[in-house]
Amino acid sequence: MRVVVQRAAEAEVRVAGDVVGRLPAPGLVVLVGATHTDTAAIADRLADKVWKLRILADEKSASDIGAPILVVSQFTLYADTRKGRRPSWSAAAPGAVSEPLVESFVAALRTRGAHVETGVFGADMQIALVNDGPVTLVLDAD
Repeated sequence: MRVVVQRAAEAEVRVAGDVVGRLPAPGLVVLVGATHTDTAAIADRLADKVWKLRILADEKSASDIGAPILVVSQFTLYADTRKGRRPSWSAAAPGAVSEPLVESFVAALRTRGAHVETGVFGADMQIALVNDGPVTLVLDAD
């Protein structure tokens, strides 16, 4: 799995003009992509890392202060742009594989006590956010 974590002052995700998820307070926006070899255990490990990542004000983590997390699935995190100008998506897991993994990631955060809102898997989403800092990190499952 690959996640992009952004510290955000505010954020919301819309589908067909309707808000489907938002940060009710400053927190984290997490874009999540899955590849073919990912498992629920990997999703759990990355969720734990995101939950405890000390990138909020005063070097606090979401777990320290109960900061909300907005999770959005994003298969494009596995784009391969090494050849030509058209990205290849072959490294991204298909929806039937990646959707349960994204759900496992969200469930793992909620199990830890996180307030999590989400986008809609596979939907055309518009994300608006105010990146705080800015702070943006890319985490890969190893």
